[in-house]
Amino acid sequence: MRQLFAPGADAVLRLALLTVSVGAILLLVVVGAVANSDYISGVGIAPRQPVPFSHKHHSGELGIDCRYCHTSVEVAATAGMPPTHTCMTCHSQIWTGAPMLAPVRDSLANDDPLHWTRVNHIPSYVYFNHSVHVTKGIGCSSCHGAMDHMQMTLRVQSFHMEFCLQCHRHPEEHVRTPDQVWNMDWGAPPDQAVRGPALVAKYHIRNAAQLTDCSICHR
Repeated sequence: MRQLFAPGADAVLRLALLTVSVGAILLLVVVGAVANSDYISGVGIAPRQPVPFSHKHHSGELGIDCRYCHTSVEVAATAGMPPTHTCMTCHSQIWTGAPMLAPVRDSLANDDPLHWTRVNHIPSYVYFNHSVHVTKGIGCSSCHGAMDHMQMTLRVQSFHMEFCLQCHRHPEEHVRTPDQVWNMDWGAPPDQAVRGPALVAKYHIRNAAQLTDCSICHR
């Protein structure tokens, strides 16, 4: 009887199937790595802005409170961006002729707001409320990093779902006393294991099962 396939055909077929399988797995790994890379998430990248605003100078060196510019952070879902007249409160008196501040002066003169490039953002299908977090002891630096050390504002977290879930599963590890919410250099104190649960109770923070329910963030 004449043989349809060569003696080594079975080995070739097995090798081909193995190659395809390994190739598919490697492709998925590469796609996953790229999707979670800083290049895609924007972590560590400071986008160009209409004015080279320095948080390090204003917040770190001059000690301006976050709430002076982000006025709604304690009462609204968004922290708010300062209108031009907030900037000109100071810059109508100092650095009045600085070339880098020309866009700010023009903005006020033309009643045209500055168009800042958004640095931190989450998908539209995710609900997030700044006021809920800061009034319940979650500090700015937990999500935004040490802003008072940033010359140019950059993103320090990808804000992937796992990042939020890590905090929602164990809020006692992250909550602070009210006076420390604005401290960019905050680190969990040695007694956080005792202090954290007490603060969770004081702030009436829900338990982990409720905080990790889908409806908390996807409404």
